[in-house]
Amino acid sequence: MAANNAMTGLPKFLGCEVTELGPGTLKAVLPVRKELLTPIGNMHGGVLAGYMDHILGVVLYPLMAPGQWAATTEFKLNYLAPVKTGTLDGSAEVIAMTKTTAVVRGEVSNEGRLVCAAQGTLLIRDPKKK
Repeated sequence: MAANNAMTGLPKFLGCEVTELGPGTLKAVLPVRKELLTPIGNMHGGVLAGYMDHILGVVLYPLMAPGQWAATTEFKLNYLAPVKTGTLDGSAEVIAMTKTTAVVRGEVSNEGRLVCAAQGTLLIRDPKKK
């Protein structure tokens, strides 16, 4: 999938993989690895936040014009259960979108159990003029 080929930085380090991407919807997976766990064996909350931030942004790309990009301005994340093993299954959907902003919602499950939920606002930017 093209979304995975373009991945760099934190999403690449985390091991995010977009499995479905359509107009306003996204599904992604992230394998739980030892490097992503705290000393007590739970996934670090920052990993879940980074994963969620990534999927909340990527879900917008099929709806934006070529060259546009999205930046998170805020999101609220609810941690619901700890993660120790397995795979994170993430999903995101666009709730509302204008020319310059979007409200998006996401959920992450682990082994069939909801572990976090989020909603955020993203700024939609046009490409820089040369």
